[in-house]
Amino acid sequence: MRLAIPLSSGHGGGQAMATVVFWGTAILLLHTYFLYPLMLFLLDGVRQVARNVRFMRQGHDLRRGEGQRWPAVSLVVAAHDEAACMAGKLANSLALDYPADRFEVLIGSDGSTDATEQIVRRCGDPRVRLSAAPREGKAGVLNRCVPAARGEIVVLSDANTMIEPKAIRKLIRHFEDPEVGAVCGRLTLYNRTRREYEESAYWEYESLIKLYEGKFGSVIGVNGGLYAIRRRLFTALPPGTIVDDLVIALRILENGYQVRYDPEAVAYEETTEDYDGEFRRRARIAAGNFQSLGVVPGLLSPAAGFRAFAFWSHKVLRWFAPALMAVAFVSNWFLLESALYRVLLAAQLLFYGMAAAGGARWFDGVLRRVTSAAYYFVKMNAAIAVGFWRFVRGSQAPAWERTARA
Repeated sequence: MRLAIPLSSGHGGGQAMATVVFWGTAILLLHTYFLYPLMLFLLDGVRQVARNVRFMRQGHDLRRGEGQRWPAVSLVVAAHDEAACMAGKLANSLALDYPADRFEVLIGSDGSTDATEQIVRRCGDPRVRLSAAPREGKAGVLNRCVPAARGEIVVLSDANTMIEPKAIRKLIRHFEDPEVGAVCGRLTLYNRTRREYEESAYWEYESLIKLYEGKFGSVIGVNGGLYAIRRRLFTALPPGTIVDDLVIALRILENGYQVRYDPEAVAYEETTEDYDGEFRRRARIAAGNFQSLGVVPGLLSPAAGFRAFAFWSHKVLRWFAPALMAVAFVSNWFLLESALYRVLLAAQLLFYGMAAAGGARWFDGVLRRVTSAAYYFVKMNAAIAVGFWRFVRGSQAPAWERTARA
């Protein structure tokens, strides 16, 4: 009996610890993927009711019209070996609906070895400028080009992103508010060979979160394909910065300015069929995400208010999701004396089995879509884990490689 008591006590203590660990990790995962978006929806609903009450009492017009002042704008595009799409990008940029005397296109070539620079030089439009330099990574291109831009507002875009004609006007109208430091456009992904693909559903989910974060002026992470900033708010990116668009937006938030989202400012980008290349890209982005934690320490502090809450909820917890998933899975094995935890473990095993089936493409129809979504989720988190390892080792190069398109 003397031996049984401590063993029983230790066993109970171990189970209690496993229970706390399991539910702690499960709640954090539920929060970052489901509860946080739900909170945004509810907060926006409450705020909308309050605005309607103020409108009924005071009669202020709630509508937002087009801006009346059109400041000088510079469209900055960092490019490395983008000859395949540079002519199309220039044509698209010069066709944008913005006053020609207040608009320029600045192409920053990052050591291109193909015909990218020649195509830009052959463009006869005086609004187009080329800034060419040896390869140093996108952060180096932006450090060189953004300060050299002539526009009060700098719009940043990628060479393979095509912008709708009125998108620039949609972005610029927000800057009439002096509290706005950046505005993110809506990047629409498409695939020429498949109408349904895994990234599309996840991207729509992310865009919806950005939409609601933007209502509070706290978009956490802009779309690199289309966003605008006040040029004076740009500060040189640290050498070796991997995910420049994330760091630029987070710094603006950290300095107390709003980052908004405009779903009417639309751009289009083609997805890739090179899944290995896409995995490498996501691992690279993940390494850059962890790197950013040391660049914006102010956003990690509760003193930053809602901005910190959004950063932790939308990004930081998401970056640690692979570890949370692993801990939840392992801790679940120590709780199998209860039927509830046996069901929860079976659910986890079923999910990972669906992911394996999705990777092997065993099914068609609805089952194909469901298992493919599970596979995409698991693979995305695997890329985060790889990116974290590269960050810890310092092995992720800052220079990016062009992603092959269909």
